[in-house]
Amino acid sequence: MTGDHLETEQKYDADADFVLPELGGRRAAEPKRFYLSATYFDTDDLDLIKHKITLRRRVGGDDEGWHLKLPVRKDTRQELHVPLDEGAAGSVPARLAAQVEDITAGHALRPIAILDTERTVVPVAGPAGGARAEVADDRVTAIRLGETDSEPMIWREIEVEAKSPDSADLLETIGKALCEAGARPSASGSKLARVLGAS
Repeated sequence: MTGDHLETEQKYDADADFVLPELGGRRAAEPKRFYLSATYFDTDDLDLIKHKITLRRRVGGDDEGWHLKLPVRKDTRQELHVPLDEGAAGSVPARLAAQVEDITAGHALRPIAILDTERTVVPVAGPAGGARAEVADDRVTAIRLGETDSEPMIWREIEVEAKSPDSADLLETIGKALCEAGARPSASGSKLARVLGAS
């Protein structure tokens, strides 16, 4: 499986006028801005999100492609990644569908939401240099598909992702700085959960 790795990250809600504070370490590089568009897939009964699993096809950024995220423990998920072109005509790649076939139980996977994100990424270095964490400042516009009266949802969130195995202390420091500046721990486990009203 291409791009199979563990992802440890924490999410924070932020108001539109939130100002990103100093992050408890020096910047490993200059911030970068990306424009991301992700189409999320699930069954009609939302079997994946009920199991805290997300499946998406995302265009833009350094890791565009198909991503399947499976829960491991608090703040940590197993991410499986395959290239964009593995899904013929927008259908879910067979390798990813096979990973969740016990949960989908033969029900078809279809697009359920589209999330467009303007992302500013700030790499944060530890004392020895090198990026140990990455802070993503996301401004999100999302729409749930299949509902004719669905209004777009707009929000801002900050994601803090570990980039080395010894980043736990830095994530804690960054999280404290974000909360002191006015951010709040996210009430949703994922962007899709927020759109669907799931926990």
